[in-house]
Amino acid sequence: MTQRLIRIGENLNVVTKRYGQAMKDRDKKPIQEIAEAEAAAGVDYIDVNIGPARKGGEELMTWIVQTVQEVVPNIPLALDTSNIAAMEAGLKVHKGKALINSIMARPERMDGMMPLVRKYDAYMIGLLWGPEGMPRDEHERGMLTAEILAKAAEYDISNEDIWFDPIVAPLNIQQQQLVANLEFMKMLPDMAPGSLSTCGLSNASNGVPDELRPIINRTYIVMLQRYGMYSAIVDYADEDLAALTSGQRPEAVEAIYKAMDGEPLTLADYPQDVQHYIKTVRCIMGTSLFSDSWLEI
Repeated sequence: MTQRLIRIGENLNVVTKRYGQAMKDRDKKPIQEIAEAEAAAGVDYIDVNIGPARKGGEELMTWIVQTVQEVVPNIPLALDTSNIAAMEAGLKVHKGKALINSIMARPERMDGMMPLVRKYDAYMIGLLWGPEGMPRDEHERGMLTAEILAKAAEYDISNEDIWFDPIVAPLNIQQQQLVANLEFMKMLPDMAPGSLSTCGLSNASNGVPDELRPIINRTYIVMLQRYGMYSAIVDYADEDLAALTSGQRPEAVEAIYKAMDGEPLTLADYPQDVQHYIKTVRCIMGTSLFSDSWLEI
């Protein structure tokens, strides 16, 4: 059995109208309510995304870290901002070992953020986004991994403190990128022994009707988990995803694996939700074409 997925709750995000307004107004109540809901759902980390926060970012990050940890002191936070000063402000007041989300494979970002990893004994997400943007395949992901490792060594950051994010793209426009991530995950243990991994899972279903998005997300994370994906940034409220990735649905996971291996499966032998996972695997692997009606074919 694969290890239980470490879930990072994605829901406390400045782009969400409710929480964005609460951040602007310094209104604790909505922030603390979502933090408590994520904690009750059993997430391992809470992602706190304040965006670029170019104006007043340091004060905002300090306030939100303290606001969240006031009600859920035992759950570490993934601090999410491109503002280096705001990141440090959050790390200064964070209780426990925080996760820096994220450090791109670009020299200026690595040199700006990596000193904070050592100074505050934090974990870091190494985002495989380089100077030329998104990598085209698993080999370019491997090259960016090597660049992050080399720079991390300069700052005496151990592999065990790096969570590599290969970058998830939408299935409906970049199916080949999802397969490239699977191939990269097979390579990662040899490239960076002891390192961990994560991904922004919801990106896989961007652009798909809302009611269908969870099926893609659940299927894809099980596929990634097969090759060692350690964690994912997810919707805390998706109970089916939590069940699939924690060993509670072994029959569904086995069907997904068989579909990945191209085994001939009779859909009628499975309950409807598992039929949906099998059909989704086939779209991700490129053995059937994707459309918004992929579950009806």
